[in-house]
Amino acid sequence: MSLSSVSALSPLDGRYAAKLSALRPLMSEQGYMHRRVQVEVAWFIMLSDCGFAEFKPLSSGARKYLLGLVSKFSEADALAIKEIEQKTNHDVKAVEYWIRSKFEARPELLAVSEFVHFACTSEDINNTSHALQIQAAREKVMLPAIDNLVTMLRGMAERFAEVSMLSRTHGQTASPTTVGKELANTAVRLERARERIATLPLLGKMNGAVGNYNAHMAAWPDFDWEAFARKVVETPAPTGLGLAFQPYSTQIEPHDYMAELFDAVARANTILIDFARDIWGYVSLGYFKQRLKAGEIGSSTMPHKVNPIDFENAEGNLGLANAMLRHLSEKLPISRWQRDLTDSTVLRNIGVAFGYATLAYASLATGMGKLELNEEALAADLDASWEVLAEPIQTVMRRFGIQGAYEIMKDVTRGKSVTAEALHGLIRSLAIPDAEKERLLAMTPASYIGKAAELARRG
Repeated sequence: MSLSSVSALSPLDGRYAAKLSALRPLMSEQGYMHRRVQVEVAWFIMLSDCGFAEFKPLSSGARKYLLGLVSKFSEADALAIKEIEQKTNHDVKAVEYWIRSKFEARPELLAVSEFVHFACTSEDINNTSHALQIQAAREKVMLPAIDNLVTMLRGMAERFAEVSMLSRTHGQTASPTTVGKELANTAVRLERARERIATLPLLGKMNGAVGNYNAHMAAWPDFDWEAFARKVVETPAPTGLGLAFQPYSTQIEPHDYMAELFDAVARANTILIDFARDIWGYVSLGYFKQRLKAGEIGSSTMPHKVNPIDFENAEGNLGLANAMLRHLSEKLPISRWQRDLTDSTVLRNIGVAFGYATLAYASLATGMGKLELNEEALAADLDASWEVLAEPIQTVMRRFGIQGAYEIMKDVTRGKSVTAEALHGLIRSLAIPDAEKERLLAMTPASYIGKAAELARRG
C-alpha cells in the first residue's frame, strides 16, 4: 500500500493534512533534522572563534556556506541523512556524518572536520533541537492561531455587547447577561492563558554526556566551557540558538520547562473546550444560527439539519491534544538516573499534540465565522422568564427594610410561571418610595443586565 492521504495511519497526515501544512515543516522528522543541523553548525562556527590554536576562526566564505546548509535544508537533505542512518543506526551521528560529507570539496572545512559535534553528546543536539522546534511552532503557528481566536472573540464581544441574553446557572433561568459579556469572559481567560504560553522560556543545555563538561575539560581544561555553552545557547540565531541556558542537567535537559509549556497549552485548550460546549448549547437553544454552505449535508437521512460540527470537531481534537500534552508533561520530567531512553520516543509526538490543537483552533475559527445571532430567539426567551426579576425586586425590598423580602419573592416565583402583570401588581403593593416603584416597574428581563455591556467592551 502506498502512502497517501487515505492510507495514512494518523488523520493529521491523512484527512486533515492540508490544514496542518504550516506545522508540518516545523514539527516533522524533517523539521527535527533541520534543527539538528542548525545546532551542529552553530556549535561548530562558534567553536572556531574560541582562540584554540588547533581550530582557527573560519573564513567568511566558510561561515556563509555552513549557514546555507541550514537555511537551504531540504527534503532531499533529510532523506540523505536517513540513508546514512540506515548504516549508523544512530540518528544524531547520521547528521554529523552528513555535515562532514558536505566538507569534501572544501579544504578549509575538511581540515577541521573533527570539530563537528566536538565534545557533544547526542542530547546536547537533541534537547536544543526540540526547543527550536517548539519555539518555531509556538511563534509561527500556535500563538497566531490563538491570537486569531482572541481577535474574533473580542470583535463579537463588542458587536453583541448590548444584546441581552438569559443566563442559565445549573441549567435553570438566572439573572440576564449579554451575549457580548459571555464572549468577553472567554476572551479574557484565553488571553491570560496565551500570555503564559508566550512568555515561558525555552531552555537548552550543551554540557556533555552527564552534564559536567567532562570531555570538554579533557580537551582544554583551562577554557571556560560553561560560559561558551551559555553563549551558544543564548546568542540569537543564526549565529547561536536564541534559547535560555539550562546550567544543570544529567545527560538530558530535565524537560521541566516543556511540562510547564504543555500544561499552559492544555489550560488554553480547556478554556476552549468550555467555550465550544457553550456555543454548541447556544446553537441548540436557537440563540445562534449557522450560515449555510452550498452543497453541505447535515444528516444522511434528515435533510433539515445544520449541525454545529466545527465546535464538535474542535472539542474532540482539543481533548486528544490535552490527553497527549498531559502525558508529555507528566512523563518527560522523569528519567532514571542520568538518563533513560523513554523520553526520546515520547518527544517525537510533540508535533502530534500540537497538530490536534492547531486543527481544533482552525475548526473554532471556522465555526465562529458561520455564526449568526438570532435576536428574536434571545428576546423570546427573556420575555418568557419574568421570574428572573425576583432578584432585583427582593434586593430593593431589603434595601428599604422590608422583612422577609427574599422569602416573599421565593413564595411568589420559585418553580412557578411568572407574568409581568403579576410582578407589577406586587411592586405597586410594596412599601417603598414611588420613585423606586417606577424604576422597578420599568425594568424588564432584557434591561436587567447590570454592567454586562460595559464589561463586554472593557474586557
